[in-house]
Amino acid sequence: MARCLVMAGQDKNSRIQVSYGYGLFTGGLGAHYGTERIGATVIPTSGGNTKRQITILKDFGTTALCCSPSYAVHIAETLPEMGVSKDDLKLTAGIFGSESWTQAMRIKLEDMLGIKAFDIFGSAETMGPAVSQECIYQNGLHIWEDCFIAEIIDPETGAPLPYGETGELVITTINKDGMPLLRYRTRDISSLDISPCECGRTHIKMARLTGRSDDMIIIRGVNVFPSQIESVLLEMGETSPHYQIILERRGALDSMTVEIEVSDTMFSDEVKHLERLERNIRERLESALSISCGIKLVEPKTITRSEGKAKRVIDKRLDGGD
Repeated sequence: MARCLVMAGQDKNSRIQVSYGYGLFTGGLGAHYGTERIGATVIPTSGGNTKRQITILKDFGTTALCCSPSYAVHIAETLPEMGVSKDDLKLTAGIFGSESWTQAMRIKLEDMLGIKAFDIFGSAETMGPAVSQECIYQNGLHIWEDCFIAEIIDPETGAPLPYGETGELVITTINKDGMPLLRYRTRDISSLDISPCECGRTHIKMARLTGRSDDMIIIRGVNVFPSQIESVLLEMGETSPHYQIILERRGALDSMTVEIEVSDTMFSDEVKHLERLERNIRERLESALSISCGIKLVEPKTITRSEGKAKRVIDKRLDGGD
């Protein structure tokens, strides 16, 4: 983790706010000890109490924020409520992980917080955080090959796939003593890239995660990842980045409804404008997913905010349908 912080531009003079959860989750303690390793000041806020988080960001002059990207959005949205501008903060970097997120989400976070947003990947089983992270060029996550051997396999057959092919990431640990792992299936969907990086590092790179093989939604035979929906919504830029996918069974058929928050301004607009927005979202999603889905626009702050990983999917199909 120490190397990842340095890669994000942090050094012994930095003040790093760790807003990942502490306890049995490895993210909080991993970032904490990594901060100590480079001699920087660690601010162990853990998750939750967002307004206090913002007060600390401002008062302590935090230079880097470590948390999930969905919680970073929540923090950014709460700034105006407290009369705090991104210019009041000294943040330069955000190190965001624990869930998959899109390029559109990165652009939004960098704009809202005035930072450079880095994607980081890790898992509790392999060694906690910092299996890989992006450099300043943000064109793939460098895997620390002195610690891990990475492969990509077909998630259905287990067959190895060549570089550049998308599949399930498999990790073998090299120097893990307590519980060494041989070809551990992470269930995360990515690809590997061996092309040179502008930063000069020669580590193999992995693409940003597009989802997981075990949280993929199958609707009427079509594979859908929540990240596909997020990408469409953020590219449109007319809603907030908060949404939930509701899966239900109606008779013999599965149905999917996407509940999406709209901004205060949009929600107070004329009904015809909301209808236009709903229609546009439906058309864009059906084009991207190749499947029809329901769209429900909801009031601002209706969808429960997450202080860790966002809960994107609510599956009611086992409840018996209607």
